[in-house]
Amino acid sequence: MAVKKRPDYMLILCTLLLLGVGLVMIFSSSAVIALERFGDPYHYLKRQAVWAVVGVGGMLLAMSVDYRDLKRHIYLIYISAVILLLATLIPGIGINVNGAQRWINLGVTTFQPSEYAKLAVVIFFAGFLAKKEAEKKLGDFVFGYLPNIAALTIIFGLIHMQPDMGTALIIASAAVTLFIVGGVRLSHLGGTVLIAMPLLFAAVYNVGYRRRRMLSFLNPWDDASDSGYQIIQSFVALSSGGVWGTGLGAGKQKLFYLPEPHTDFIFSIIGEELGLLGALAVLALFVIIAWRGVRAGLLAQDRFGALLALGITFTITIQALLNISVTTGMTPTKGLPLPFISLGGSALVMWLVSVGLLANVSEKGRMPVTGGA
Repeated sequence: MAVKKRPDYMLILCTLLLLGVGLVMIFSSSAVIALERFGDPYHYLKRQAVWAVVGVGGMLLAMSVDYRDLKRHIYLIYISAVILLLATLIPGIGINVNGAQRWINLGVTTFQPSEYAKLAVVIFFAGFLAKKEAEKKLGDFVFGYLPNIAALTIIFGLIHMQPDMGTALIIASAAVTLFIVGGVRLSHLGGTVLIAMPLLFAAVYNVGYRRRRMLSFLNPWDDASDSGYQIIQSFVALSSGGVWGTGLGAGKQKLFYLPEPHTDFIFSIIGEELGLLGALAVLALFVIIAWRGVRAGLLAQDRFGALLALGITFTITIQALLNISVTTGMTPTKGLPLPFISLGGSALVMWLVSVGLLANVSEKGRMPVTGGA
């Protein structure tokens, strides 16, 4: 029986703890850089704090509405994501930074539509798959499977054009996970994967900087001053931290050795200053969020809620794991921020809104048979 439960305080607490760690580590890792660039050591901290307030407000709003209402608006949500991604390609609206066209100019600030697209895609496919399942059309190739692949291809293509292969692959991975959980035929999905693999290989091999990143991943010391530089400096940071860390604020790699230590490689600074124990504590918080998210999905009172919770949980978890894997040399270098911790306004707000929806599904779910929190 579906009953209103208490909010998932464990999920919310872990999220806020990661947010707090992020604010502390952004200041620690960026103060010297901010002083040199802007004359204000608190520049990045103040910027992230403003977005944190906005994001927490968005999280509370997402917790207060009925997530089931989103099911009626999945097409609008999807179309809005496509329009925003297209806007990045329009001169004067889209902003080009270092060859990447990923942001929209809002005057007082910028917005990254691909971060909105991560959540929009999960909401859309959760609703669309639930709808097709209810209509018993998921097994139909033309009316059940092709529309899903077409919708995913459009989003993937627009983000890949920015270019942002990492985000495109995370969105594709989340969508494929929802396809599997949602019940599409594995034969249909397998055929698509077989077609996509050589295309992805070509997208990596035929682009110089991607090919160099892959080669430097295999042996970063072959190009230690260029493509392998970041990961080598990350290794230095992590090894310097040991078990206990050098102490908060005492790290050396952030002093113009590790590029942009407050963004993609902030986990390296956590490992250096807070040590193995601090890094494991951060990882444990993500594990708890993953557990609570999967639990919310399994106890959801409807198919849409189950797919929504599992999609959000997978997206948060896979991005966190990929970011940590990059900093530890387990995967090739890719510019993916660590959720809730790395500097980034658009990303932070959307992650917090996502957690709000996750808590919403959890609160309206069924009571577990064996009891418990």
